[in-house]
Amino acid sequence: MNSVTAGWKVRTIVVMTVMAVPPRSQQTRPATLGQLPPIRRGDGTPIRVLLVDDERALTNLVTMVLRYEGWDVEVAHDGREAIAKFDSAKPDAVVLDIMLPDLDGLRILQRMRSAASYTPVLFLTARDTVTDRVTGLTAGADDYMTKPFSLEELVARLRGLLRRVGETTPQDDEILRVGDLHLEGATREVSRGGERVELTATEFELLRYLMRNPRRVLRREDILQRVWNYNFRAKTSIVDLYISYLRKKIDAGRDPMICTIRGVGYQLRPTQ
Repeated sequence: MNSVTAGWKVRTIVVMTVMAVPPRSQQTRPATLGQLPPIRRGDGTPIRVLLVDDERALTNLVTMVLRYEGWDVEVAHDGREAIAKFDSAKPDAVVLDIMLPDLDGLRILQRMRSAASYTPVLFLTARDTVTDRVTGLTAGADDYMTKPFSLEELVARLRGLLRRVGETTPQDDEILRVGDLHLEGATREVSRGGERVELTATEFELLRYLMRNPRRVLRREDILQRVWNYNFRAKTSIVDLYISYLRKKIDAGRDPMICTIRGVGYQLRPTQ
């Protein structure tokens, strides 16, 4: 089933997302695909994306759109091909379906993370329950989109992921310390009390934002904009979800540093 359609006109893509809503709200609207400033890798070469989905019509369409952004795209239609191309292509980002004919996307993601890879992974899948989302994100994915979807939003989310992990700019040498919590920007290593903490790319950027603003109360809306760079009426509940992940890794068994400010947002407080 086609979930997205696109057409070309004067270098502008027109996007339609097919939703189960009354016909009056099903409209074709102009998009910004290909109109935003181009982004490239730190060495000036094109961004490399691995796209994994067994629906060939979908991969053809998404490939066309990503190449319109100036990016290189590798496509895999099953899990084994995805793992082989991930190892050979060394992509900057992965768009991954969960339901594949051989290995499911969760197992593929586990294989990627076991190789100590911090490549950002976005799940693009028809599995749309809250349980599915939580399972995908806790497995190590950096973002989660459900079908049907907007091509414009997919590109924007990928751009946000790439910005957050620093693939488009040289890595910095920022070192942050808040109490016994330590973060190194160049190596992307985090430790608390001398014990290393493993984070996904999104968890790392969320923690970095908190550590850049110790003791400051940060609104959920500001966190969403700074860390996720969303302008799609996104629900701030994703912030709460990722804060819960951070707490399990940063605060578990220790004096808590991440504090909830009821009705506002969050604050990082040193315990020393």
